[in-house]
Amino acid sequence: MYLIPIAWLYVALMMAVAEATNSNGTVLGALVTFVLYGLLPIGLLLYFMGTPARNRARLAQEARQDQMLAQAQTASEANPSNQPDACGKPPADPVAPMRKEA
Repeated sequence: MYLIPIAWLYVALMMAVAEATNSNGTVLGALVTFVLYGLLPIGLLLYFMGTPARNRARLAQEARQDQMLAQAQTASEANPSNQPDACGKPPADPVAPMRKEA
């Protein structure tokens, strides 16, 4: 999979070396050549080629989160400690509110 990008970077590197060693060339021109002909296109290519893998990873993460949420809901339904009383009313406040003395 990475054979073509590596080969293209080699070609771009050789172009940059030829630019730097030419009598009319400069090192700055060689650097610009390597970045614009080598790194930038290969970076975009690898980013676009990696999109399906990133989508698969995102979908797998969402599926794991959905599964964990379903397990948590199943566990909370099986645990009666946070469920209302048998009469359907929520549990009362354990501390009675303070009243003013008359």
